Amino acid sequence: MESDALRFTKSSTTQFIVTFILAFLASLEGQEVKPSTEIHSQFDGHFRPSDLPGMDEAYMPTLFPSSHAANLLVLKNGDTLCFWFSGAGEGHSNGIAMSRLAKESQQWSTPIEVDHQDARSFQNPVAFQVASGRIWLLHTSQVAGQWQTKATVEYVTSGDDGKTWSKAKTLFGKPGSFVRQPPILLDEKHWLLPIYYTPSRSITDGAESNYSAVKLTTDAGAHWQECAIPKSEGLVQHSILKLSSNHFVGFFRSRYADFIYQNASDDGCEWTVPLPMSLPNNNSSVQAALLRDGSIVIAFNNSSAGKARDTPRTAARKPLSIALSTDGGTTWPWVRDIETGMPEKAEGQGNKSDEYSYPSVVQDAVGQIHVAYTYHHRTIKVVRFSKDWIRHGNAAPDAKSERKE
Repeated sequence: MESDALRFTKSSTTQFIVTFILAFLASLEGQEVKPSTEIHSQFDGHFRPSDLPGMDEAYMPTLFPSSHAANLLVLKNGDTLCFWFSGAGEGHSNGIAMSRLAKESQQWSTPIEVDHQDARSFQNPVAFQVASGRIWLLHTSQVAGQWQTKATVEYVTSGDDGKTWSKAKTLFGKPGSFVRQPPILLDEKHWLLPIYYTPSRSITDGAESNYSAVKLTTDAGAHWQECAIPKSEGLVQHSILKLSSNHFVGFFRSRYADFIYQNASDDGCEWTVPLPMSLPNNNSSVQAALLRDGSIVIAFNNSSAGKARDTPRTAARKPLSIALSTDGGTTWPWVRDIETGMPEKAEGQGNKSDEYSYPSVVQDAVGQIHVAYTYHHRTIKVVRFSKDWIRHGNAAPDAKSERKE
């Protein structure tokens, strides 16, 4: 058995080599490299203290070159599952990966591939556990190398806490169907699932044609009713929270890269017109979670391309930030950066690979907040911290707290 000193030496040597190679490659491209404090070699799923006091971080082991779009699920037994899609690259041949953080463990398990089909691109996994304990895992499916216009939604289930899974079946076959956010489970049979449609081949060109809806079931997924979201053109990936027995609130990604949009409903089917919030959006995914004390947190990229809802566009997928509201999402007085990324190039252009996006946020059994997100598209990174940690950030929603200029 290796000694701790020997393991440390090997880890340090590997870290030095990786950092040297990255620096050399970056010098060829003229881009800056993050300091060696970011431990690229430790993609082992083990939680360690981060550079930000009060926050731990873990990098998932990788299955394939590209990883994206994580979603977290806390099980009834206290385990936490993390799902994402992984493969040659976004839109290419991708399967759905899963890792487990056992209750009270400090290390995520080696990922496994839950669902895969040759020549298909599986994306945006969404998992939830119903009253019986069975886990449902939804994901999109499309021909590899093609865009989302013909995507459908499939699902698999597990009756043993994610150890084994059923064969995939089609849940929604309408072309362009896409999911990203988990459903609201009202009881054993009544569920609300946000869905959106992508008639365009791009997240910018023609993306004003994208729109959102909510699927309702009263028989545990056997049949579904669709409820339209009024004036949701260009607004997608609706993250829904149930604040009380007769009040729901939702948050949208904007294809216009201007703001996060918000709407509300009293029954989960009839929704108000989405309106822009004070928090920016960059045409990338956001996700909200309701904490046990009634507070709301939302994880998002604290950047935008402007304040106008006119032409679909994009902005930098950094910094990754988290905001806290104690009044049902009306105001967001606390915002703190989780990941700021590399400095900008001298000419003002961002580093294209410097991405921290598609966050998923949950609260575990002991009250810690976990955020999983895409890390450079290379792996999934998970961080955890307390609610009070967020309060130590900048109090202005549009301020970039802890930004490294």
